[in-house]
Amino acid sequence: MKTTVDLRLIEEAEAHDLRFRCDDCVYFDENAETCAHEYPVAEHRPPALSPGMRVVFCKEFELGQSDAVS
Repeated sequence: MKTTVDLRLIEEAEAHDLRFRCDDCVYFDENAETCAHEYPVAEHRPPALSPGMRVVFCKEFELGQSDAVS
């Protein structure tokens, strides 16, 4: 899903600790900087959110085990 970032998204992402980047996904190989499902990772690893930028959310994203809430 692609969306344009606005101030509301930034505020809500910060308030709820939104995780959506490859780096937080269980399928991301940090050493190779690749996706286990072979999706391109560049568009899913944007810098900090800023108004007007386009962000791409991956349909395969799954929060990594180390970040899971117990």
